[in-house]
Amino acid sequence: MLTLLNPHDRNQSFPDVVDALDEPNGLLAIGGCLSPRRLENAYRHGIFPWYSAGEPILWWSPDPRLILLPDRLRVSRSMRKVLRRGEFEFSFDAAFEAVIDACAAPRGPAHGTWITADIKKAYVELHRRGLAHSVEAWKDRQLVGGLYGVAIGRVFFGESMFHRISNASKAAFTFAVNHLQQWNYALIDCQAHTDHLVSLGAELIPRADFVRLLSIYCTQEPCRTWQL
Repeated sequence: MLTLLNPHDRNQSFPDVVDALDEPNGLLAIGGCLSPRRLENAYRHGIFPWYSAGEPILWWSPDPRLILLPDRLRVSRSMRKVLRRGEFEFSFDAAFEAVIDACAAPRGPAHGTWITADIKKAYVELHRRGLAHSVEAWKDRQLVGGLYGVAIGRVFFGESMFHRISNASKAAFTFAVNHLQQWNYALIDCQAHTDHLVSLGAELIPRADFVRLLSIYCTQEPCRTWQL
């Protein structure tokens, strides 16, 4: 039975992730709020919010979990050429709100978005507090791709990415992962399976292993972060 979270108690603990449903995979709790404290607590325990406009907040912890170890990133020959040619310029945290707005834009006439106004407000506040970050890809001084997520300890929790021209999001992701490796990040959470992320080196691991890794790496500090 799903846990109903109190929207007025940002310190309320989440249920153990082993109590998440098998179908839909990983649904753990309903309700609560998107306060910075609750969100940070969620990520530290392998939980994230995902819901559509008009729905209550839904909290998830799927099993298995898709992760990427930074040193296992696979970069295609064509992407290496794109990066060598310098087709894009990159930045960190230069346009966080623009990135989240672009990620929220519908991907087609039949698709909505899970990045609601409340989600945007919550992650902008996380960004203000130094927990959420963005990576931008630029071409001719125009924002053409990027991604955002949450960083806690040596873990980066990826949330969403976008592109406006070919290769822009892949290039931004590759650029980000290379820097996360340099900064001694140990783990990138990719949340749920996609063929695209698997092609880049992501792998599925049991949720129990993922939570165990979080208990280690979320308490450690990287050597440097989010600066070029």
